[in-house]
Amino acid sequence: MRAQQSAPTTTEETAEPPTAARLPLSVQAIYYKPLHRQPQHGLPVCNLMLRSYSVRQLEAQCDFALRAAYYLNMPATGIVSIPKKIRRWTVPRSNFVHKKSQENYERITRKRLIQIMDTNPEVVELWLAFLKKHAVYGVGMKADVWVFEKVGVGKTMNVSLSNLHDLKRPTWAHFGPRKTVETAAMVKDILESEKYKVPESQAPDTMGTMQRIT
Repeated sequence: MRAQQSAPTTTEETAEPPTAARLPLSVQAIYYKPLHRQPQHGLPVCNLMLRSYSVRQLEAQCDFALRAAYYLNMPATGIVSIPKKIRRWTVPRSNFVHKKSQENYERITRKRLIQIMDTNPEVVELWLAFLKKHAVYGVGMKADVWVFEKVGVGKTMNVSLSNLHDLKRPTWAHFGPRKTVETAAMVKDILESEKYKVPESQAPDTMGTMQRIT
């Protein structure tokens, strides 16, 4: 005897509830305020001033700057609101010079300040370049950067210009082409040598060819 197979039926007791995938922490952080790194020494190295006429664009750029600073392990303080700047203009309503009715216009510039502390200058330059590359339109940025040198830096500032050229020559020799200047000089000497020159008797008659073509 063959056993009768019944089709499986789904009921509320047997059906499994749908499970939503858990969002990564980096995605969840978008819905919260930017995180901050705690400074160790409290030495300011950069002040970033952001300006815009739109509050929405300015806040978006500030939020992006703080998040980028957090992932670069840069202690940042802010966002500090700077007093806004208001400029007003009064002009005639019409192009008639003696028009009595006038109209007023105003432009409000809003500013924010972000300060970076205890960070290597190269990391600060990388952070500023990243912000400039992905900047929000309508937002201007101005950065004041401080670099702390070791004791005795005044002696190194008196180095002559010729010594600076000698120090930078190995680096600039590989700028652009991946061959040094000496290699290019050797190639030029080889091409101008007698071995690579064509004798005058075997040189192509370009003028004669042009005459025949014409």
